[in-house]
Order: sequence, then C-alpha cells, then structure tokens
Amino acid sequence: MAEEEFNTFLTNFLRYLQIEKNASEWTLKAYTKDIDDFSSFLQSEEISSPAEVNMNVARLYYSHLYDRKLKRATVARKISSLRSFFAFLKREDHITVNPFFSASMPKREKKLPHFLYDNELEQLFSSFDTNKLLDQRDLAIFEVLYATGIRVSECCRLRVGDIDEELGTVLVKGKGRKERFVPVGSFALEAIDYYKQHARKQLAKKQKKDSSAALFLSSKGAALTERGVYYIVNKRVKAVSQSLEISPHDLRHTFATHLLNNGADLRSVQQLLGHEHLSTTQIYTHVTKDRLKSVYEKAHPRAGKKGE
Repeated sequence: MAEEEFNTFLTNFLRYLQIEKNASEWTLKAYTKDIDDFSSFLQSEEISSPAEVNMNVARLYYSHLYDRKLKRATVARKISSLRSFFAFLKREDHITVNPFFSASMPKREKKLPHFLYDNELEQLFSSFDTNKLLDQRDLAIFEVLYATGIRVSECCRLRVGDIDEELGTVLVKGKGRKERFVPVGSFALEAIDYYKQHARKQLAKKQKKDSSAALFLSSKGAALTERGVYYIVNKRVKAVSQSLEISPHDLRHTFATHLLNNGADLRSVQQLLGHEHLSTTQIYTHVTKDRLKSVYEKAHPRAGKKGE
C-alpha cells in the first residue's frame, strides 16, 4: 500500500469525524490506532490499496485478530472502526464496496459496570481540603460527575454559562452535538459556586488572554482535557485508598446505579445518561435485583415465610 495515500485517506477521515461527527480526542485516537493496525496488516499481506480489500481480506483480518488472543470487545471495536472508515472511503468514491459492511460483530462479554457504595463515596468527598485551590476544583469535578452522570468528554465541554443555579440544571453537549438538560443537586451546585468564586478566578489569571470560557481549568489556566480529568480522579482515589480503583466513568455507573436502586425508572435514567437506545441503559438493572427482591418480599402477601 502506498503509505502516503493511506495517510491521506486517514487524515481526511479523522477530519470528517471531528467536524461532522464532533468526535472527541479519545475517539479520534482510538480510530487512528485501529486503522494503523489494519494498515500494518495489509502491508504484511502485500496489499497496496484499499480498493484491493475485499470480504476475503476482511475475514483474514478477523482470523488475525483472534490469533492475537484479543478480547472480543477489542475485536468488535476494531471491526467497527474499519466499517466506518471504509464507509467513508465508499462515500468519497475511493472504493465501490465496503468489505466490512456485512461483517458480523463478535458478541461482547457481559461485563457488569463497576460502581461505588455510599461509604466509598463519602470517603472520597470528605478527603478534599477546600482551603486549597485545586481541591476546590477537584471536588467540583467529582460532585458534577456523580450528580449528573455525564461523560468525561461532556464534563470537559462544560462552560460557565451552562450551569443554571436557579433552575438547578446543567446544559450538556453530548455525542453527535446533541444537547440535553440534566438536573444537578445542591451539593454539586454549592461546590461549583465555591470553585467559581475562588479557585477558578485564580486559575483564569494564569492565561495571558481569556481564551476559554470552560468551567474547569487546569493548573495553568487552560481548559481541562479528558486526560487531565482521568489524572485527577486517579490521583485523588490513590490518595484515599490503595485498594480502591475507579475511573471517571465509574462515577457515571454509580450515578445510574444509585438512581435505579432508589426507585428511578429506566426511561428516565436513559434520558439523563443521554443513551440513544434503552438497551444500553439496561445493563444497570443487574444492581437492582437485591432491591427488587426486598421490595417483593415486603409487598407480596405470599412472599414471606409461613407463620410470619
């Protein structure tokens, strides 16, 4: 494959994702990694052009991925990336057929989401020293992630004006430029207000020009990135407990789990999370089994033991 030609295709595809699909930095990196991996495979097979990639080549790549003992989720992601990439090439008339269009996706392992218990959350929230500027910011980030269940990318896109303190809502810019209003609780609003009145003002002064209206700023005054949020969460968690391991996405899982455990309906949680399909939200229902069993035993006339 002419490497220069392939790099041009990849560059144009990434630009399309960024401009038309509003893809995040992490999404672009994932696509780049997956497509580069496929490019290396084609070079090893002495295939020089995307036009030469047919269904037989696609099947061969399937086998190649499984031979590498990759997880099914990883294989599914790589195939999905290539399906989108070749769909773009077909749209641009570089190829006539998408070889990955009818490729069957491997069934993913049913990995249950990890969530935090109330005592673990309390341990985290009580560890911040609000006399310190960065602690004020970090507490606000934790409170927002748990109070709203938004994604890290959505958190980084928040602007100061997106918080409506009177209505108690936050305007969230989700995937595909879709917007939604999400309620935010009093603890998070208080943490945000305190951060804005103190830490954010000081951090914003570190920028020579006010180039960002981002709500959350880095220690240098620039808009906080997704990588920065991951670093903050990991650092804060390790400071509290060496045994506790969570990611920012686990706070999203915790948000959904706690809502369902306390009686929220699945449709409402779906809307709050910004899930397009209800099936995506249904993975959280596993955590409600114990609660439902308890409700059933208390409410059903013939659920309890005889003689009770």
